[in-house]
Amino acid sequence: MITVPDDFATTLGPEALAWRETLPALAREFCDRWRLTPDGPLLNGFVGVVLPVLRADGEPVALKLGWPHEENEHEALALKTWDGDGVVRLLDHDDERGALLLERLDHTRPLERAPLAEALAVAGGLLRRLRVPAGPEFRRHVPADLVARNAELGGPVPAAFAERATELGRDLAAAAGNTLVNEDLHYDNVLRGEREPWLVIDPKPLAGDPEFGLIPLLWNRFGEDDLHGRIAALCDLGGLDPDLARAWTFYRAVDNWLWVGEMHPDDPAAVSEHVARALW
Repeated sequence: MITVPDDFATTLGPEALAWRETLPALAREFCDRWRLTPDGPLLNGFVGVVLPVLRADGEPVALKLGWPHEENEHEALALKTWDGDGVVRLLDHDDERGALLLERLDHTRPLERAPLAEALAVAGGLLRRLRVPAGPEFRRHVPADLVARNAELGGPVPAAFAERATELGRDLAAAAGNTLVNEDLHYDNVLRGEREPWLVIDPKPLAGDPEFGLIPLLWNRFGEDDLHGRIAALCDLGGLDPDLARAWTFYRAVDNWLWVGEMHPDDPAAVSEHVARALW
């Protein structure tokens, strides 16, 4: 039924590779269970695959199968909480097997390809619309000791940056609110739809401050405009607190700077470094 690309999930470890081998059978299982017919080639991201399918009545929908991990553990719950308001609609799901049946959107028309001014206006509006209370089931961000991580990696980040980010992360997490936040809202994760012009896909939900979710909108399309101007525009459009936005963004930029250095030690350059330096 499906052919999984050979390079899919190769960096996720042996358990993910074993799961990848089950995907053809898993796709067959859920097509049978939900009476679906394949309707196009398999699509894949970093930790999941999406198969365009048709329901028994001919409605075009999408079957998503995801590698279970902390960031997507409550994806279905978040989609149910938002209930299609600015996000792709959830039609059915199986949490134990990591299967989602979703409204079909146009994957060839992401917000990434829209003019930047339009993309910022759409993203800012989505930030505002998706601000709803988070239930107790959602995880909360636990700040890392970035000073210790930096030392373990040989100090790729200036010590003052790691120290300040560690302080900020600790203080911000202690005072964080209880908003349902998508920590991976960026322009490629917003697609054209028929029910609404633009809808969010693939949320990585957690509970906290909405400002925690700003940085993907800065990493992506970085360099197309002034960073500080973009932060100001998104805070205004999204109703975010500018001071919290800058603080969370700096913490997450340094955290990601270290992550990139750990995952790619031979090529540690990252947009997150430029974001952190600009905010510093």
